[in-house]
Amino acid sequence: MESPELTFTLAYIVFSLCFVFTPNEFRSAGLTVQNVFSSWLGTEDARFIQYHVKRSSVTLLLHSALPLGYYMGMCIAAPEKHLGYIHQVNGSWRAFLLLSLCLQLASWTLIIYWSRHHWHNHPISRALQAHVQPPYSSWGDVATSINTEFRRIDKFATGAPGARVIITDNWVLKVTTYHVYMALQSDCHVTVTGSRQHQLSPDSASPIQFLTLRVDSINPAVRPFDIRLNSTEYAELREKLHAPIRNAANVVIHQTISELFLETFRAQVDLNQPYTLPDGQEVESCIGCMQVPAGTKLVRLCHAEGAYNECQQCFCRPMWCLSCLGRWFASRQDQQRPETWLSSRVPCPTCRAKFCILDICVVR
Repeated sequence: MESPELTFTLAYIVFSLCFVFTPNEFRSAGLTVQNVFSSWLGTEDARFIQYHVKRSSVTLLLHSALPLGYYMGMCIAAPEKHLGYIHQVNGSWRAFLLLSLCLQLASWTLIIYWSRHHWHNHPISRALQAHVQPPYSSWGDVATSINTEFRRIDKFATGAPGARVIITDNWVLKVTTYHVYMALQSDCHVTVTGSRQHQLSPDSASPIQFLTLRVDSINPAVRPFDIRLNSTEYAELREKLHAPIRNAANVVIHQTISELFLETFRAQVDLNQPYTLPDGQEVESCIGCMQVPAGTKLVRLCHAEGAYNECQQCFCRPMWCLSCLGRWFASRQDQQRPETWLSSRVPCPTCRAKFCILDICVVR
């Protein structure tokens, strides 16, 4: 029969690993720093930078307390060792207790140093200070800019909580357990440095490719950092990222069928007859994404396709951009027969008049 000492040791090791490298089960149960200290941390959406300054600090304190917690737990799990009486414990346990106390004391000292002058010495605050240049007069202005852009719904965000990647209009951010890496989009360039393919995934039956991208800044005070993401999210990242992307390692980036179709869809539409707006008519924003002008108009052009042509005339004004219309077109197809997508007909997302790819005109 296993001793209580061994059982507690194994259980504590598992708990510590799960607490540091939080699995989904722990997150579902609320056993995370963010949930336990939510009342003190506040919300990430309200004050992104201040939230992560506090979160990284309390995370460091809790992680550094794990060895001391193990010693205190052993006092209960193995009472015969008399670990509660320091003068009676042997040399190895006394050294372990001393190291645990020193680690906890060092952590508190470091947190107190970070918190001086409104967290001016915190690593995240120092990273912000590297970007103090016009139009930002202080690191507080930089933090306000990031906070404002993070609240917008059009940001790109992906990754696990310990390695999140966030792309806003002007910033590239990587959130880790103890730090937030940041780079200004106008100052940085991104390089695809490698990829790894996993044959098994809990979220997909097909193999998954993860890309590693390195973010370098022309600002010498900004440290380069790596980000990882699923190759299926690469196209979305590329749309949000204004900085140039180089493929230094000649990595073949796997695309989904929908992404491949969207590229072919754009190329085919570019071959169609363009649509000229009537005088006085203005182009409105796309009602699908509300980010770019509505750049397409449905005009029935495939009259010579045969007697059984199902296409109909659409009288809607330009309301959709090419990307949103392409995604709509793909979503209405038989996902098991991608070879039929280009020749299919779908209803207009607004008036339901049927059209094919030959009826899509780019607004000039």
